[in-house]
Amino acid sequence: MNLFSQLKEDIAVVFDRDPAARTTFEVVTTYPGFHAMVIHRLANKLWRMQWKWLARFTSHIGRWLTGIEIHPGATIGRRVFIDHGMGVVVGETAEIGDDCTLYHGVTLGGTSWNKGKRHPTLMPGVVVGAGAKILGPITIGANARVGSNAVVVKDVPDNATAVGIPARILDSAAEKQRNQQAEKLGFSAYAISADMNDPVVQAIHGLVDHSAHVDHRLELILAQLQKLGVEIPIGQDQPDDFDPNYLNKIVD
Repeated sequence: MNLFSQLKEDIAVVFDRDPAARTTFEVVTTYPGFHAMVIHRLANKLWRMQWKWLARFTSHIGRWLTGIEIHPGATIGRRVFIDHGMGVVVGETAEIGDDCTLYHGVTLGGTSWNKGKRHPTLMPGVVVGAGAKILGPITIGANARVGSNAVVVKDVPDNATAVGIPARILDSAAEKQRNQQAEKLGFSAYAISADMNDPVVQAIHGLVDHSAHVDHRLELILAQLQKLGVEIPIGQDQPDDFDPNYLNKIVD
């Protein structure tokens, strides 16, 4: 892939993932994440050519200009987007797959002074929330999500969501049911963990879970009534003069 095509791809991904982007000129001149990726590619090329000091100096200039520190030895794939970017740190042996997104304050760090692989690997499509810390030679699976301020020290499976300190994998079945119910109520509960020490968040989760439980019970009741041959108006077919005590009269 030639340099011009790569630049076009880097610009296009900004428009795909940042609704604030308005013009190509704005992206090229004011987006530090875009600048950091361009400078890193140059530094990484120098690193692979064994011009180690020049590579480090180039990345140092990039850090000074953007506030994003990427070691020239790090491996970064295509269409990687660093949003805002201030405070992002990517270690020497870190690997970031295609189509990943990092927000400000993210650290891909090591936990050892030993040589060799000591930084994380992000598979394609990973999204890492602001302030998250992913530490050690672990793997974050494809399309996984890491919540804001999470501290991840163990592998995360594909398509999973990790939150908390230390990070825990959310119960995918429970979260799926909760998200479906939240969509019915007109909002998304994504990125809100039930174990957060926030009474408002916990109350919202309690309401969503209770609503799901009530819906399930009503479905069971209606199913039993239909077995008894009762015709029950549903949805928009319900008459305007529908009696709310209709079910009580049937039972009586």
